[in-house]
Amino acid sequence: MASGGLMGVMASGGLKGVMASERYGPSQADVASVKGLKEAPSAAKYPHAYRWYKHMTSYQSEFPSLPGDPSKAYTTYGPEATSVTMNPKDAPKEAEEEEEDEDLFGSDDEEEDPEAVKQREANLAAYKQKKAGKTKPAAKSIVTLDVKPWDDETSMKELEANMRTIEMDGLTWGASTLVPVGFGIKKLQVTLVVEDEKVSIDELQAKIEEDEDHVQSTDVAAMQKL
Repeated sequence: MASGGLMGVMASGGLKGVMASERYGPSQADVASVKGLKEAPSAAKYPHAYRWYKHMTSYQSEFPSLPGDPSKAYTTYGPEATSVTMNPKDAPKEAEEEEEDEDLFGSDDEEEDPEAVKQREANLAAYKQKKAGKTKPAAKSIVTLDVKPWDDETSMKELEANMRTIEMDGLTWGASTLVPVGFGIKKLQVTLVVEDEKVSIDELQAKIEEDEDHVQSTDVAAMQKL
């Protein structure tokens, strides 16, 4: 590489030469060039060199594994000689146009392969359809209800039988037991499972309490999410 410094070569369009050994991916040529710089290029004076430098330093953790010969100095890469213009505004117009035409990092305006676009859209549609087909399990709660009779003469068998005739979408009746409350009176304690979005506990209690001949009141003794 001719004298004038790596920064000067980059400013004059020599960036293409620096990356010539591995133009389509970072390599040891880039590693050597980055290490040959004392500081980052000025974004104002050397915009292309600055862009390249920022891109290459993002691979810093991968420097040892990049392709190429790490023992070579940066002076072994690039053109054998170059005419360096230290002030970018004084560089030949042809060099500027050539550098603009050569997009080392790809352009967002490049037209994509129609087949690749079609395949990507098909994959995206299939993913959305698969995701939409998955339904989350319904949120459920396990509830323990206390059902209290009027007195000790109330038929608890009839009370429970009437209660279990209640059917609601999302309601599953469970086990029950009689619990003494005093003076010979026993309350019915029943466990049930409900789907939270389908069953209102208040509505269920109201339905149970419609059996006015047997039921005095109901209370929620316990409630836990499944």
